[in-house]
Amino acid sequence: MVSVIELKGSEKLPMLKKADLQVNTGLNGLSWVLSWFAQLYDSRIPTSVWIRCQLALAEGFTNAVRHAHKGKPADLPVDIQVAVLAESLEIKIWDWGDPFDLEKKIQDISEKVDIHSPGGRGLKLIKDIADSISYERTADGRNCLSMVKNYSPCIDDRK
Repeated sequence: MVSVIELKGSEKLPMLKKADLQVNTGLNGLSWVLSWFAQLYDSRIPTSVWIRCQLALAEGFTNAVRHAHKGKPADLPVDIQVAVLAESLEIKIWDWGDPFDLEKKIQDISEKVDIHSPGGRGLKLIKDIADSISYERTADGRNCLSMVKNYSPCIDDRK
């Protein structure tokens, strides 16, 4: 069965895959996230798009662990949802950290980028990769970082 997401107007796009993952903040979580994400790959997604989305997911998850959950219990979950649609990939990451102003944070990072620093560029990378990003505080007190990357599907001509 194919799920469909309603878009503005009457256009509908088929959902190819949708999956949810809950990962504790503790060590080795990124390995689990990347392994899980790899299983969602669809050959219609250009490899370059898939790799960039993998990087955006890794940066978003790492930011949730390092910043939002800093000093919090290791069993505090980060929830992730990936939806693979016919022409876009949607990634959502929920954490339990304090809210922040995404646009201001991205602007501050862009003005202070230190190319020699081992970190601090995650949100800028996400912004550069995604076609749209948003951040909202949910009713249950979590933060949700949402990223969407559009793509033109690959067509297999080997038939």
